[in-house]
Amino acid sequence: MRIALIGQAAFGKSVLQAIVDKGHEVIGVWAPPDAGGLDALKSLALEKGIPVFQPARMRDPGVYEDFARPLPDLGVMAYVTDIVPPRILGRPLLGTIQYHPSLLPRHRGGSAINWAVINGETKTGITIFWPDKGIDTGPILLQKAVEISPDDTVGSLYFGKLFPLGVEAIAEAVDLVARGKAPRVVQNESEATYEGLCSEKDVVIDWSRPSPQVYNLIRGGNPQPGATTFIRGRKLKVFDCELAPAASGTAGQVAEIGDKGFVVACADGGILVKRVQPGESPKIRATEYASSRPLRTGDIFGD
Repeated sequence: MRIALIGQAAFGKSVLQAIVDKGHEVIGVWAPPDAGGLDALKSLALEKGIPVFQPARMRDPGVYEDFARPLPDLGVMAYVTDIVPPRILGRPLLGTIQYHPSLLPRHRGGSAINWAVINGETKTGITIFWPDKGIDTGPILLQKAVEISPDDTVGSLYFGKLFPLGVEAIAEAVDLVARGKAPRVVQNESEATYEGLCSEKDVVIDWSRPSPQVYNLIRGGNPQPGATTFIRGRKLKVFDCELAPAASGTAGQVAEIGDKGFVVACADGGILVKRVQPGESPKIRATEYASSRPLRTGDIFGD
């Protein structure tokens, strides 16, 4: 098939390679404008001699004409953060398919992985669907599930599981479309959930909550946007951590400082903090942070 690919970054690059490896022709790549370096998808497209278009927005004047002119058989969306107009979605002869990192209709929205981890869920997955004018509301083509391990972060879940599975699933979906066997299963709206983008304000740590909830919050903000706490009025982002069930002290109190980091008490148990980011500084080991402040047992986070 003749395919128009909309995407970016390493995921878009891997999808492009997978589609080409399947023997399909990619007639054009649409990626965001360059920002701080050559985009990985753009780089591979240029290497393969594929035309690259970089509009500021997919709904800008002239974008539709560039997209429609080569008359693609299928549109593929691989890591798209822009709003793609229905006019473009419907232009390919066979329609457009899109990757989403959740088991739709659960966790619609741009931070699906964050919220699944924050909620303490043990299963998620990927969906390839036919996008429409709604937000992640179109009919489902295929889905694949994965386990969320107790120590998974957003980073490990995405790069270790949902990224490779998504590339594989898009390639499979393209083949199903080519063979005329791609389903369109309407989503069950009674099971739908939607969450907005996970921002820093959504992952402010409340140490008075049970330690498993705090642990999930920190994992769900790692690596972005980073779970936030405060000490002596200064912001500290917390990244790598472990549950520390034997912690004692009032909520937010530093209960112990050791070779692996420092333990902060919660409503029950505590959190062993292992990697942090003070203010706008680079991320450092918690032991380094504790010795440089200095941090002492009895100090209180959350003030």
